[in-house]
Amino acid sequence: MQEIKKRRIVLASVLKPADEPRMYERMGQSLADNGYEVFIVGSTPSSDWATNGILFLAHQMPSRLSLQRIILRYKILKKIFKVRPEILIVTTHELLGAAILYRLLTGKKIIYDVQEDYFKNILYTDAFPKAIKHSIAFFVRLKEIAASFFISRFILAERCYVHEIRFSKNKSIIIENKFRLPQNYTRMPLPETVQLLFSGTLAESTGVFQAIDLTKKLHSLNSKIKLTIIGYCALPQTLELIKKDIANFSFIQLIGGDKFVPHPEIVKRIAQANFGLICYPPSPHLENKIPTKLYEYMSCQLPIIVQDHELWKKTCAPYNAAIPVNFEKPNIHELITQMSRQAFYTSSPDNTTWQSEEKKFVNVIHTFIE
Repeated sequence: MQEIKKRRIVLASVLKPADEPRMYERMGQSLADNGYEVFIVGSTPSSDWATNGILFLAHQMPSRLSLQRIILRYKILKKIFKVRPEILIVTTHELLGAAILYRLLTGKKIIYDVQEDYFKNILYTDAFPKAIKHSIAFFVRLKEIAASFFISRFILAERCYVHEIRFSKNKSIIIENKFRLPQNYTRMPLPETVQLLFSGTLAESTGVFQAIDLTKKLHSLNSKIKLTIIGYCALPQTLELIKKDIANFSFIQLIGGDKFVPHPEIVKRIAQANFGLICYPPSPHLENKIPTKLYEYMSCQLPIIVQDHELWKKTCAPYNAAIPVNFEKPNIHELITQMSRQAFYTSSPDNTTWQSEEKKFVNVIHTFIE
């Protein structure tokens, strides 16, 4: 009997590792489970844990401001043409030009997975120098608008993007960046410490320095309190500041920093922690977003010390998942008391895992394949 050829799908990024959780664990795994042949293009994976026939097409991660980063787009396009997928999913504005060229030459469908509002991110973070960030932001937005005529579907990772990225409205579907909970997951915090956790992107805009400052204040009242910082820091100067800030504090541990950390290692640290810290400083690029780690912590029923942000408090409140804190002016004595006395997760969170998004995502793909 002749073997039925699987339909090929490529997910592609420039800076993110090929095993980045949304591309690999969520979208890639869901597609593989539904019989598709999946290829993921990204920087060198943080681990070699690909399964179920998902293939990594990896490249060395370029520096953020370099000619190599531009040349890499053409190398990625060459890989895409070699695979010739039925659907190409790009997860960054940098690959929109390559995706359009692929569509024009092959007639295949392209999908833009909008994980970030790049326009706002560039304007309100320190990723680019102040002198050029406005020009870059407006160029990126114009590129996205022009590309919208060729894109078959926009996948929006945040509900607020429906209003912020209006040119996607007639072609968009919301598929949030929720957490794929591992089978047989169990929490196992160590009894002799009060372990705090700060996970994900390490940057001033994500609150890493606020997490460090809060931990120092808490530790001064309770020496059992410790902090693990785990994640990747894109800016070398920021990483140096983090290392300097924690150098003389043995109760603060840094994992990763100059390299991506395998997601299973982060999940392991979530299981061992007593509290997760979510403390983004207020900024226009974050005001309507829900951090991915909020879904991760809630899915794992990890108690959260969360920034006093209305949307995040509202998300946590039905389950008693969090203690809201003003990280600029925290009441340390009151917080210590709440950490020891408050009952957390009096009901189990729902709609925080990838299970609620998976069917929507797979149906989008089926629409264009069949």
